[in-house]
Amino acid sequence: MQFTNNNFYIRNLQYPLSLKAGRSIKTLSVLFLYISMLGCTDFVEVNQPKNTLTSETVFQDPATVESALAYIYSQIRDEGMVSGNFGLSAIMGIYSDELDYYQFDSNYIEYYQNTLTPSNTIVEGWWKNAYNVIYAANVIIKGVDNSIKLSLDDQKKFKGQALFVRAYLHSLLVDLYGDIPYITTPDYIKNNTVERNSVSVVYDLIIKDLIEAVQLMDSSDWSGEHVIPTKSVANALLARMYLYTENWEMAKSTSDILINSYNLEPDITHVFLKNSEETLWQFKPNGISNNNTYEAIQFVIQAIPGQAYALSDGLLNAFESDDLRAIYWIDSMTSKDGLTTLQYANKYKAILSEKSSLEYSIIFRLSEQYLIRAESLAHMGNIAGAQEDLNAIRNRAGLDNTDASNVNELLSAILRERRVELFTELGQRWFDLKRYGLADERLSPIKSNWQASDLLLPIPETELEINPNLKPQNTGY
Repeated sequence: MQFTNNNFYIRNLQYPLSLKAGRSIKTLSVLFLYISMLGCTDFVEVNQPKNTLTSETVFQDPATVESALAYIYSQIRDEGMVSGNFGLSAIMGIYSDELDYYQFDSNYIEYYQNTLTPSNTIVEGWWKNAYNVIYAANVIIKGVDNSIKLSLDDQKKFKGQALFVRAYLHSLLVDLYGDIPYITTPDYIKNNTVERNSVSVVYDLIIKDLIEAVQLMDSSDWSGEHVIPTKSVANALLARMYLYTENWEMAKSTSDILINSYNLEPDITHVFLKNSEETLWQFKPNGISNNNTYEAIQFVIQAIPGQAYALSDGLLNAFESDDLRAIYWIDSMTSKDGLTTLQYANKYKAILSEKSSLEYSIIFRLSEQYLIRAESLAHMGNIAGAQEDLNAIRNRAGLDNTDASNVNELLSAILRERRVELFTELGQRWFDLKRYGLADERLSPIKSNWQASDLLLPIPETELEINPNLKPQNTGY
């Protein structure tokens, strides 16, 4: 990675920048040179830079810290698990039961056929990118804490954003890999010998970071485009974590905050536009994709053959008749000979031919919070409340109220609703199958190589070689 690439990110990021001339530019260059070193090395291999940075030279100007955070967001957007380019939406879609895969990349085929190996480059890339970003977030946390020049308000908002990033990346890692290290320091010596924490400990640490982040972060996104994480975004992840840890009361009360503060986008055709009412956090495109999303480039089929993905029959059959989501969020393409027709995810529609920015990549939106609260209320025995939240999502999709009338029926209905509402959105279907304990039941009939141990990805082989304290390898690999 070259520093010139970071200049590209500065020009094209979703995070608005207002760099001061002179000293700020020089300091920014030093900081980005440092963080680019982190981005190009393994998190357990980071060496102390020759010209060590201190709070006196880096964390004195808010514009510099804003730029460091902007760089972090660009890494999340363009690389690793969250990227719409080769992240969870596509790859865990083919790993589970959402998508069929038609191309020939051996690393993707391992996911699609459930034959993953610890040397798979995607498995390794996701791990390394996440921990590099976490490392950079920890650099910011430490630098902000030690700064004597930043205002108290700036310290709070910058630290809050970095804590959120740290929690978010760990939340994805733990759901994919199981026991993982929870990294809270930029101390490269400690990180060289780090050990894995249990899943329960990782969840506790995520929740702890998010609670602190909520207290520190800004309440509003001054960019006006929902591209900078705020208290609401941290609360959205916090509600999800409470749901995943079966803390129904806290999941319900946290989702309350968001549902009472935002509105569902009433028009089903506007949900994935950049100005959608229900968006909590989204990534502004970087310019490479002609100002629109990686997701559209990945999923919209423009020719057969040539397609990478198509929606599975199982997913298509999950939609009820007259569901507006099937009409407006799914489209089809037929081959020139008329023999093959495939359906594809069409939530994001703007592809390379579009010259203006119509869509941003949505990471958190309000619909999930209604479904989190519905599930929590069902577990708490509040049947009417769960029905009301479920119906809010169904009615927006043009469907009648649910006929589920007891806890078990409601939980099944909510799972089905999550499937058709959140399809191809950052692995939500995969995480649901895992936490509902349904992965074996749903995937073994359709995947000949499926094994119960496939609930976890392997720890990358290179990581185990570098740091034996990460052993043992996950079962089955």
